[in-house]
Amino acid sequence: MRDDEPLILTARFPDGETVAALPSGPFDPIRHRTFDIGLREWVSEQTGAPLGYVEQLYTFGDRGRHARAGDRDPHVVSVGYLALTRISDDAPAPSTAGWRRWHDFFPWEDWRNGRPEIIESVIAPGLASWLDEAPDAISSAGLTRRQRVGSLFGTQERSFNEENALERYELLYEAGLLAEALRDGRESAQQRAPLAPLGEPMRHDHRRILATAMGRLRAKLKYRPVIFELMPPVFTLTELQRTVEAISGRHIHKQNFRRLLESSDILEPTGDVSHKTGGRPAALFNFRRNVLQERPTFGLRVGIKG
Repeated sequence: MRDDEPLILTARFPDGETVAALPSGPFDPIRHRTFDIGLREWVSEQTGAPLGYVEQLYTFGDRGRHARAGDRDPHVVSVGYLALTRISDDAPAPSTAGWRRWHDFFPWEDWRNGRPEIIESVIAPGLASWLDEAPDAISSAGLTRRQRVGSLFGTQERSFNEENALERYELLYEAGLLAEALRDGRESAQQRAPLAPLGEPMRHDHRRILATAMGRLRAKLKYRPVIFELMPPVFTLTELQRTVEAISGRHIHKQNFRRLLESSDILEPTGDVSHKTGGRPAALFNFRRNVLQERPTFGLRVGIKG
């Protein structure tokens, strides 16, 4: 997190491709005794960043995911990881690495200031055209196109379920509205070319991998205290709330949020205050890490601001 924005660590590879990519590399069972060791080695080499919380995310192996026409090379299966870390201003990083706002890649996922304008100007017209082609076409989940569009991009704020980041990305890809769909030769995208810009594309299927991680992290906030892996050692309640809002992409009830924190017993006051608020000094807190040993600890299941 930086300046109320969630960031992702990206890398560029020396193969001429200019789009952002997730750090990655091959697993070598001779060099790497475990997947985790290999992961940390590649991220360190490519970005210089240490990793904190790490969990295995998903295995990605769809045919054509590397999008090379006529490709007959061995098929690549990728094991994705969700890793959280704090940004160190003094840590050296290779010139090929950089922190990027995840909303640069997913501008339709930021509802903190209401329904994103890009939905009305680009996504809604594109989906309307796709709907007109076959409104009753059934997906593998048994839903019609009209039902999927309504549930994922409906006009009401309550239709935005922050956990459905992957489902929204896949719908836009299937409808041919994303640059990756055009690059992969999807007929729906070729019919709509040239495409209006809709977030920045990424290498291979890395934007789909990122969407999977976003949905996982947003869901995990509600049942595990992972948010504190992104917080500094001490923080104000306002800083904590703004971090939760930035990750979830929406505002939350301030009073409900604070009542939840008071009842959870996961924070403790430091006795100090912050004068950076521009107004009254705000009390500083830290996360009671020992509470994880005392009992199962829940996350921050908070209400939506009305």
